[in-house]
Amino acid sequence: MANLTSQSEFILLGLSDLGYSQIPVFLLIFLFNVATLAVNLLIISLVISDSHLHTPMYFFLGNLSVLDIFNSISVLHVYFDIFTGNTLISYPTCISQVFFFLWFCCTECFILDIMSYDRYVAICHPLHYTTMINIPLCVKVAFFFWVLSFAISLLHTLNTLRLAFPDPTTIPNLFCELYELFQLSSSDTYLNYFLIYFQAACFSVPGFLVTFLSYVYIFKTILKITMKDGRRKAYSTCISHLTVVFIFYGALFFNYCQPKTKIFLAGRWLAVFYSVVTPLLNPIIYSLRNSDLIDALHKTLSRIVSTP
Repeated sequence: MANLTSQSEFILLGLSDLGYSQIPVFLLIFLFNVATLAVNLLIISLVISDSHLHTPMYFFLGNLSVLDIFNSISVLHVYFDIFTGNTLISYPTCISQVFFFLWFCCTECFILDIMSYDRYVAICHPLHYTTMINIPLCVKVAFFFWVLSFAISLLHTLNTLRLAFPDPTTIPNLFCELYELFQLSSSDTYLNYFLIYFQAACFSVPGFLVTFLSYVYIFKTILKITMKDGRRKAYSTCISHLTVVFIFYGALFFNYCQPKTKIFLAGRWLAVFYSVVTPLLNPIIYSLRNSDLIDALHKTLSRIVSTP
């Protein structure tokens, strides 16, 4: 019978079991992390420095870039494993990873939802946009969602502390993730799953419906636009956001709705996707299809070049 203990350490495999593929995968993760940090910091600096980008949409895009940076550093333990050869991770560190990943993931979910509502108001009710959406209101809404996500993450994390694990416990992932801990626990996880489904019913599903209904009305309105330039610009902004939404929700759906017996098979590569690939994809998707950001970048580069 497995020895159930008050766990002090886990074995976090990371990349240690990949053999000769370990170094190439590590280098790929490192390059993605560096690119993610550079691109998202660039977007944040452009949003702050260019007055033309001091709008609600770019305020939320700046929040999204901050979240992408935080999400990308969730795999920092991989660097520790590579350089030290030590795959052990302390219980407090593991639980901290769970907390912060949940916090940033929930906040990103809310930010994406409110961005879809922002696009709905901008396209469907342009004359009332400035009265319905403004920067002070956006700051309050963003602060509320950051705090709400903090509370949700704290609830799940505290409820995870009651779980017992066999000794030793091996986590076949790049970092500690809530759903995998449920699978590995020797305790009854009914309450843990109930809280996840309750959260989904109260926040995730309504948020997804807000996004879905917003875009139903958005596309109906876009189809009525007669000017090709106006229609193209509206499509460009919306398609960028919608692509990010599909990537984000698609990864979450695949991770939490697949059969429990397959969670460990896909868990590590899903972790690579939504903690390494997605934080870089998000700003690239927005930047390549966003003329305002490109213009702001050109202006900034011009000022730098012209400065003696």
